[in-house]
Amino acid sequence: MLSSKVNQIFFVSILKGIIFVHINIYYLHTIEPYYNWRGYYIASEDIQSPFYERIYSEFEFTDTIYNYCIHPQWDNIGSPTLFIKILFSDYDEGFAIIELFGEWNDAVQNDIMIFKRDILEHLMQCGISKFILIAENILNFHASDDCYYEEWFDEVEDEGGWIAMLNLRPHVLEEIQSEELDQYFVLGGELSDFAWRTMTPQQFYSKVSGYVQKRLC
Repeated sequence: MLSSKVNQIFFVSILKGIIFVHINIYYLHTIEPYYNWRGYYIASEDIQSPFYERIYSEFEFTDTIYNYCIHPQWDNIGSPTLFIKILFSDYDEGFAIIELFGEWNDAVQNDIMIFKRDILEHLMQCGISKFILIAENILNFHASDDCYYEEWFDEVEDEGGWIAMLNLRPHVLEEIQSEELDQYFVLGGELSDFAWRTMTPQQFYSKVSGYVQKRLC
């Protein structure tokens, strides 16, 4: 049986989910991963990617959030509400850029466990220790405990890495900060409104890396 706290969070999640659907019902399926870097990298063609050889349809909508279809280019990681796209991975430099979409819900789905075990650990085994998470399309966030965040942080720190999270919506940032999860990420400041789409992946990484180094000094 769920604890009273989790029950309460679950109820709030349902309410927010209804609001989420109501607001986005007419365009949810039109929100697609950033595609202008496909000339640099395609995860389904990267033999080291967890999505290697995955086949996508441009016309058939198979995944949903709250029973509403989402764009078929998003990658399903096993969560009913959180989807991702690996936009770029550089195994020599040891960084990955991942775009996120949907609702990040640790309280009910334990999304951080799924994300870390099935995606992040795969990338870390391939030499990735620096993660840039583009979070502007995370519409809700529900926290639980921080054990997987701490584990992830410790593992990348041991390799000289870091985790940066960009363009969080204000209420999502507040939730992360209220649960003190911001200690595991570099976020806020210049990363709250970062115009990344005009850059190449390498330019983007260099800019974020420079900012991270200033923050960590």
